[in-house]
Amino acid sequence: MLKMAKMAVMRMSVGRLAATVALLLCVLASGTCNEQVPLLMWASNGYPLASQNAPASGHIVSSNQLQSYLSAALRSAPHNVLLFLQDKLSVDDFTMYAGVFGNKQDSAFPNLEAALQSSSSLLLPSVSSSASAALPALLQEQLDTAPLYMDPDTLAQLRLNASLPALLIFRLPYSSGADMMSAKEVLSGNDEVIGQVLNIMKGQSVPYMAVYTALRPSRVIEEPSLAVLSVGTRSLLQSQRGGPPPPYAPVEFKERGSTCILMWAENLTVSQFRSGKWERHDLAPKTFGEGVSPRLEGSSCNETHSRLVLNYENVLSYRSFKLIFIMRQRHYKVSARRWFTMDTVQLEYDGKKASFNGSRSIYAPAEYSYRCDSVTSFRYAQLTPRSAKDNANDWRISFDDFQIQGFNVSGKDFSYASDCAGFFTPGIWMGLLTSLLMVLVLTYGLHMIMQLHTMDRFDDPKGPAISVPQTE
Repeated sequence: MLKMAKMAVMRMSVGRLAATVALLLCVLASGTCNEQVPLLMWASNGYPLASQNAPASGHIVSSNQLQSYLSAALRSAPHNVLLFLQDKLSVDDFTMYAGVFGNKQDSAFPNLEAALQSSSSLLLPSVSSSASAALPALLQEQLDTAPLYMDPDTLAQLRLNASLPALLIFRLPYSSGADMMSAKEVLSGNDEVIGQVLNIMKGQSVPYMAVYTALRPSRVIEEPSLAVLSVGTRSLLQSQRGGPPPPYAPVEFKERGSTCILMWAENLTVSQFRSGKWERHDLAPKTFGEGVSPRLEGSSCNETHSRLVLNYENVLSYRSFKLIFIMRQRHYKVSARRWFTMDTVQLEYDGKKASFNGSRSIYAPAEYSYRCDSVTSFRYAQLTPRSAKDNANDWRISFDDFQIQGFNVSGKDFSYASDCAGFFTPGIWMGLLTSLLMVLVLTYGLHMIMQLHTMDRFDDPKGPAISVPQTE
């Protein structure tokens, strides 16, 4: 603990500039500063928060105002701060998924509700997304200590000193759609993580102040716009769906002093089926972020093969855990150009292996990077187990906003991205089929009209009656 704190203190001056950087990013990405996220703040039982006036209805709390709220709260609250920082969150999530009308069994936030009811709390329904992105830096400045990115397993092995300030940050995912779980299931899993952390703090008899918020809103009313944004060493074509992009660089592997592999993702979630349920773990907080340096032992690259190895510890109770990306580049005569494919994604854990094949779905021209909004091994799977007996059948992988480049890397930025979205989307197919059906109906109607024939004989009331022979 002391060694980790000393290393983090050396980066404190950089951390204190994060609030300013977040505001600059807000200026660069116009239109996103008006987005807001909720913020919940509470203290452990027996430590009341200082009484503060709630903001007026509809008012968006700015960075300076949020700093004032934190200063007032820390005057009476403990200086062991737990920051639960979710990727996305909106007030509508509480409206839709919290228990209402006494139906608490349906709530996705039982642990959060129990914590708020048993202690004094503060609710800020509308906090600027730029202010929430700068929250780690604001707390770091208030506490005068470096942040530590944690998970429940790591916290259980850590012994905190109640007399010394500590800033513990827990990153929580938020993903739905192509993911195997709905938004309610993801929020319920995050609530379980919050419950585990609070139980660990209670078991160690360490008082705390907790903050629950997000980097971006999960629901945005305005239409998304496209912009090319560059943050640090990361340059990507992104959709401004919820505030400025995350302020951290991609994983960078160098061979002989030059960069040869780049990889970035919003979430790197691995799940294993145990005891009748899926237990998941997000590797992104241990891979990306300020002051995070992933171990890349075992990585290599050359003109035809690239191998990126991310080494972790204490993941889903495994002491040693590796996430491996194996890529290959070759020339295809049909297209008369070179392409690279993601041949294998491997998990190595305590001597065992789980291998997923990705060469059929994950590919791009050799000069490009590959990007996909969601890469999974289950619904709409791009990654499939190597065989029916492979250990990969007990695992599920999900990468959100994934981008990787293993060849022809120039500098520290990704090359032009080859996106996984196909040209014919489901909406386009539905429009084409509907149009084709209408054209067929119109053609049939015109054909029937053209088959109509007028009479060639007419009855004259003054003349003899028309006789039509039966044989005619």
